[in-house]
Formats: sequence, structure tokens, C-alpha cells
Amino acid sequence: MNEESGRSTSVRDVVIVGSGVAGLSAAVYAARADLEPLVLEGPEPGGQLTLTTDVENYLGFPEGVGGMELIQRGKDQARNFGAEFSHGRVERASLDERPFELDLANGDTLRARSLIVATGASARWVGAENEDELMGYGLSTCATCDGAFHRGDDVLVIGGGDSAMEEALFLTKFADSVTIVHRRDELRASDIMARRAREHETISFRWNTELLEIHGSQDDGVTGVTLVRHPDGHPKEKIDAGEDVEYETVDVGGIFYGVGHVPNTDFLADTAVELDDAGHVGTLDGRTTETSVDGVFGAGDVMDPEYRQAITAAGTGSMAALDAETWLEERAVAETQPGSVVEMEADD
Repeated sequence: MNEESGRSTSVRDVVIVGSGVAGLSAAVYAARADLEPLVLEGPEPGGQLTLTTDVENYLGFPEGVGGMELIQRGKDQARNFGAEFSHGRVERASLDERPFELDLANGDTLRARSLIVATGASARWVGAENEDELMGYGLSTCATCDGAFHRGDDVLVIGGGDSAMEEALFLTKFADSVTIVHRRDELRASDIMARRAREHETISFRWNTELLEIHGSQDDGVTGVTLVRHPDGHPKEKIDAGEDVEYETVDVGGIFYGVGHVPNTDFLADTAVELDDAGHVGTLDGRTTETSVDGVFGAGDVMDPEYRQAITAAGTGSMAALDAETWLEERAVAETQPGSVVEMEADD
């Protein structure tokens, strides 16, 4: 590293941005191929899986496995094969020229021949009044992290998908009651998850309802909420349209958001990597992790809005590493051809 500029003087064959299951799977495969990958762990090392207590559907663990344990095992495995890990958040990516350059939040710059984007996705917020002030003070996006703080409380879970059902079911271990608040009158969750929630004696539902305001303070925590309801659903939209809605104040001791996630792709916004309307990395047609930028590959939830499972993320991570390995080999071969204009940058 050049101490004055913070710019790396070496060029990595592979840099993997993200250390969730997709990034770790890519690291294992890239390291076994002797590519000596560097894995950048961002602000949430290990990704969403570290927020899950029991993973029951990951192949090879018939009794289940803790999310944190699964991530740690993957990290140890990648390290054993020669992967290197470093903490850093990418603020800007320069992908128009080679080698690629990644500007980090601490002022350093990394240089890479190929890049695997495995940055995952972050939890959505719902825009309720006071959520900024009370996030972490009774308002949470992670039941497995904060559920134990709500023993004996009445809590709300906001959402209607699998994430919300999982949050609610986990919270029944601690809370006296769990109410799922959903803005429609039907769930998006899978049949099995919806059935588990509906059949649980501690869980109830408020349909066609949204969270409008959170009551409390950082000293007292969450003390209650204002809910809004409309029989046709989406009540906040009805407020904006000037229609009459029902308001209700409810005493609760905790609120958990389970309304999905946003892909972590801000650092790609000014690059030629194509993103969909939601911000997911687009990959080329066919069974590939290649993106619209030659030498950049996507893996895991950051490029998969459909399945979003640990096992599929691991699969795309291995695919991205294999694709990157093939791409590097092809460029190395092309470089040796007479008259070739392909350049594989040597270390400075």
C-alpha cells in the first residue's frame, strides 16, 4: 500500500465484496483455484445469515445449524485455502479502465483484475414517524438479535412475507403476544410459513393496516404505536388520496420490521454495471454470473430477488468464482497471442 495516497500498489486477481454465504462460497472456490482472493467484509460482516438462529434447510445439516456458526465455518474454510479477509466499505468503483479500482471509506484504494459483487441486501424501513429516533430503542429489524429484550412484552411485526412470518414465529419464544400488521388482507408468504403463523396461538393479525407513528423515547423505549386501517388495504395511500381511514393507538413494547430488503449496490450506481429498478445486479442471460461489465460478476441476494435462500446464494457464489477463474484464464491466453490488444496488468 502506498502510504501517502492510500492506493494499493498490487493488483489482485479477484476481489470479493461481501462476506455473506455467497461471498464465502466464492472465496472458497477462488482460493482453491490459487487465485488468492481478497474478501472485503462490509458494515454487516457475514450478512443476513448471521441474524438467523436456526437454519433448517441448508444441505448437509439434518439437525439444523446456527446462522453464525455456518458463516464462521465458511470463513474458516476459505481461510484454510488461502483467502484473505479485510474490513472495508466500498464507496466508489471505477470499472471503465483496468485494473478496476475500488475506493474504500477509509481512504484506501484496491486494484483488481476481476470483481465479484456479493454485497447482499439490507432491511427496509417503512417510513413511520419517529422510526429514525427509536431504531434500536425497541424498534428493530432483527428478531434474533433483539427478541430476548422483549420477554413478556406485546410486540408488533410489520410485513406479510416470509421474513415477517419468521420474525413473528421467533418472537413467540419471548413475547406474550405477537401481532402481525399487514397492509393487505392476504399474505405474500409461502404456504408453509403462513400456515405456521396462522396456527400459532400467540400470533394474531391486523389486516389492511399500516404503522403510521411510533410512540416512546430513547429513555423509555417504544411504548406504543398509531395504526391506520382501511377496508380496501394500503391505508397510507388512502390518506394521501384524501379518503377516510380508521386510526387506532395501541400499547406495545416492541416493533420488528419484516418488510424485505434493499440490494447493497449504491457503489455501482455510477458504473456501467446494469441494475434493475430495485437495484439488483443484472446478469447476462444463461447460467452465468457475468454482468454487463467484462470481469465483474454478481452472486447471492444482490443479484437474486427471486429465491433469496442461503443455499442458492452459496451456489451463485461458487458460480461467480468459476466464471471469474475462466475469465482470467481466457484473458491470460489472449494476452500471449500475437497482435493481441488484451492486457493483463502485472503487479506494480
